[in-house]
Amino acid sequence: MPEERIITPSEKNSASALRATADKEDKVFDVTLRPTSLLEYFGQQPIKDNLLIFMAAAKQRKEPIEHVLLYGPPGLGKTTLAHIIAREMGVNIRVTSGPAIERAGDLAAILTNLQDGDILFIDEIHRLNKVIEEVLYPAMEDYALDIIIGKGPSARTLRLDLPKFTIIGATTRYNLLSSPFRDRFGATWRLDYYNFPEIEQILKRSSRILNIDLLEEAAKLIARRSRLTPRIANRLLKRVRDFAQVKGNGQITTELAGEALKLMAVDNQGLDYLDRRILEAIIEKFKGGPVGLNSVAAAVQEEEGTIEEIYEPYLMQLGFIMRTPRGRVVTELGYKHLGLVAPAELQNKLL
Repeated sequence: MPEERIITPSEKNSASALRATADKEDKVFDVTLRPTSLLEYFGQQPIKDNLLIFMAAAKQRKEPIEHVLLYGPPGLGKTTLAHIIAREMGVNIRVTSGPAIERAGDLAAILTNLQDGDILFIDEIHRLNKVIEEVLYPAMEDYALDIIIGKGPSARTLRLDLPKFTIIGATTRYNLLSSPFRDRFGATWRLDYYNFPEIEQILKRSSRILNIDLLEEAAKLIARRSRLTPRIANRLLKRVRDFAQVKGNGQITTELAGEALKLMAVDNQGLDYLDRRILEAIIEKFKGGPVGLNSVAAAVQEEEGTIEEIYEPYLMQLGFIMRTPRGRVVTELGYKHLGLVAPAELQNKLL
């Protein structure tokens, strides 16, 4: 198996020893639960079909694959897919993130240590400094790096030849990438939310790895409340496992799963406390909308970016919220989910 060399900032100290232990356990499980091949990677079938041809052609030509950009909501498997591509291609992968590359020298240090065919995975690539982004242009196109040495009249440009490598970028904010940067990726794929059967397959695989006795109906119940996201499904599975271990005999039944999810305040649509709080705030404080994102964020005391990137996409997927030119509006389905009756003028607000 190819070597994996990770370039990341040092992890922050945990708030407490107990939290540190829990975080460490979850990180170990997260790594363990990640599929290592396309056969184990459930869902995203159109992307997998394209990837198989994409990689097979590169192998036949004995060339590195073109640069790849993966985007979509968090937790859908962008990082996992990058590691799978590296393993399928039989090459090394180096991992970093947009915020970690602060200076051109940081980028130069990473790129000059790559080998032919290596993959550089950049998570949160939309957070790359614009100067760094421009330095990457010749690196991605010509496999060369232009560095300015010195300052003032004595400054000179040094061009470094680079090995033929591949960049795989992952982002939740595709629109924040500049058009020239996006155009330099040979393949761009959007990861969509999964469906319930795919989430059930993921849960069954995870339960086997974690040695958990997960009954069929319990898997369906957890899948329905997973927000159609593998990361959330696995997180719920681990917390339900804890509940079954303490309150039951270790077997995850439908009843135990239901009790555990109720304790975690996850309802039958997968909405948690903050999801419902967002809906309630728009209805109670802003008469159901329309209302701007900044007002919603202030009302629920949460960051605008968190609401827009994590909570709002799923609420829109369910049809509970609609974006209009004047702001966010709770739909009839949103009112119904909270057990409320939609106002008569709702249709006018949606226009």
